[in-house]
Amino acid sequence: MNNQEASRVAGVIAAVGTANLGQSLCALLEGEVRFDMSCAYLFRFDRPAVLLHDGYNGGVPAKTMSAYLRGGYLLDPFYVACMHEHPAGVWRMSELAPDSFFSSGFAISPDLHPCVSSTHGSLVEEVGYIVPLQAHTAVVFSLMKASQHGPFTDAETRRLQALQPIVSKAFEAHWRLRPEEPGEAPDTPGSQLESAFVDILQGQLTDAQRYIAKLLLQGHSNGSIAHLLGISEGTVKVHKHNIYQRLQISSNADLFRLFINYISATPR
Repeated sequence: MNNQEASRVAGVIAAVGTANLGQSLCALLEGEVRFDMSCAYLFRFDRPAVLLHDGYNGGVPAKTMSAYLRGGYLLDPFYVACMHEHPAGVWRMSELAPDSFFSSGFAISPDLHPCVSSTHGSLVEEVGYIVPLQAHTAVVFSLMKASQHGPFTDAETRRLQALQPIVSKAFEAHWRLRPEEPGEAPDTPGSQLESAFVDILQGQLTDAQRYIAKLLLQGHSNGSIAHLLGISEGTVKVHKHNIYQRLQISSNADLFRLFINYISATPR
């Protein structure tokens, strides 16, 4: 480790417990890989997401960020992975996303996802550090690269993985010193649905139908849902037909618009 690298690590240590942690980690990582934007979120089951670090460099409209924090994050593959206690480490979004995610309403909507383009899907490649903190509570620290700069290379990914202990320990120490909202997260996420999904569909769908609607919104295909639930694709199609009838809609796009309308009208 040279003097410059040691100085960057020292900067991260000094920033733990302050609002400058994300910026200090970016300074460390900029010496290793190229990226255009960064962000860090605290994700907890059935509680609002918290933006810990805004490294979007002014590239995300306030309206889009507000919609994401009001409930759009519930469709984010990183959030879903954290709620299923995905292993810590560095992960590409494409490794976590459901099979139809990049053609889903969330992925192509510039009004909900902070880093998308309506013309060609994902504007950037996103890789993120998943840092579990306690049950169903994690920080995701993401780096994003604009499409014109190409994806993260294998060499860059290896460098990010090599620095994973520093990133993880920094956020773990930050959480102990300065938790954004003290308190334990619920211990049984499988027993209920996140509030936004429950509220938008309450009284109109059965529990099973709400769960399938949730998977559709998250970007799962019929085949993926069938695999997850251990049922046939034909049965999934029957459920979808019944969901559409009960909600008086005709497509996944209509379902997504219901979700958008809900979170747009929901104050935080």
